[in-house]
Amino acid sequence: MTDSADIGATAGPAWRDSKRYAWLLGLVVPLLPFISWGLVEASGWGALWFYGPVLIFVVFPILDIVRGTDSENPPDSVIKWLEQDRYYRWCTYLFLPLQYAGLLFACWMWSRGGLSTLDSIGLALTVSMVSGIAINTAHELGHKRASSERWLSRVALAQSGYGHFYIEHNRGHHVRVATPEDPASARLGESFYAFWPRTVSGSLRSAWELERTRLARTERGPWTLRNDILNAWAMSVVLFAGLAALFGAVVLPYLAIQAVIGFSLLEVVNYLEHYGLLRGKREDGRYERTRPEHSWNSNNVASNVLLYHLQRHSDHHANPIRRYQALRHMDEAPQLPTGYAGMIVLATIPPLWRRVMDRRLLAHYGGDLTRANIHPPARKRVLRRYSGLAAAPAAGDAAS
Repeated sequence: MTDSADIGATAGPAWRDSKRYAWLLGLVVPLLPFISWGLVEASGWGALWFYGPVLIFVVFPILDIVRGTDSENPPDSVIKWLEQDRYYRWCTYLFLPLQYAGLLFACWMWSRGGLSTLDSIGLALTVSMVSGIAINTAHELGHKRASSERWLSRVALAQSGYGHFYIEHNRGHHVRVATPEDPASARLGESFYAFWPRTVSGSLRSAWELERTRLARTERGPWTLRNDILNAWAMSVVLFAGLAALFGAVVLPYLAIQAVIGFSLLEVVNYLEHYGLLRGKREDGRYERTRPEHSWNSNNVASNVLLYHLQRHSDHHANPIRRYQALRHMDEAPQLPTGYAGMIVLATIPPLWRRVMDRRLLAHYGGDLTRANIHPPARKRVLRRYSGLAAAPAAGDAAS
């Protein structure tokens, strides 16, 4: 294994990845069911079964503020060597066995009868944090060329039952991002609660159409296990059926809770990543190429470590197969006021979200609302509210 310090020594000016060992903190997430159990056993407080949501939505937003940001980029001369360092791959590979160990442990706890209904729901919500962030691990693995990593991506998605994400994200979202046609790009004036049903149903329809078209090229219909959506869903069915057979049907309601909350965690991240941003059209009617300014970014360290640099989203769209440790900050990209963990909380409170993000978006476009991706049902309201508003920098922009 090549150490980052050695990379710097052999490939140019000395450079060290300051977050090299911090990436191991991402493995705390799949351990959350065990951590919650340990905290309950040590304290006797059943409320600590809810520790997972508290860690993600309270502790990490505070850590983002306290720890601050890091916009350092690896020099171009070391990116190739940095991506070849297998240490970083194992930081993601190890997520999966811990993920499923935690799921088995949770099913055992639900089945043994020692938890109240409220405690069981708390554990299900903690497991849903694992399930949702596992989709992010699947996202990292699913973009890679190695078939083994793409297969691991599907394994990670089985717990949430969201296997079609692998199809829609890679072949749909990356093509249509920041356009009205993309179900995973939120629009100005669209609340998360309006976005959720649109993206869940739209992403499923898109994934099915993409697979139907792919299979039609080989003169096959969609109803075959060669359909990557069906074989991904089959993995989830086998997983849930196996857990029910092993631990009893009592686990099924809690498995459903963790799956729905888990994929909703993905969708709220989708909501904030491209909110209101719009790619312009060229003279031939096609959309311009995706550029850094079509994704919201953040350099808050705590959330970036938690999510494998997902917040450096512009570079991800520019270089989809680039590994997380080599993703770069881009000065041209619009910046969120804090990390994803805090922005997720904000997105669930629409008046606060609009107060923070709508003006920031307006400032990004210099006050020109015609350049934004506006939610059609909210167009009149948005234009009435913001037309004529001075395009002063949103609060905190100077700091960003």
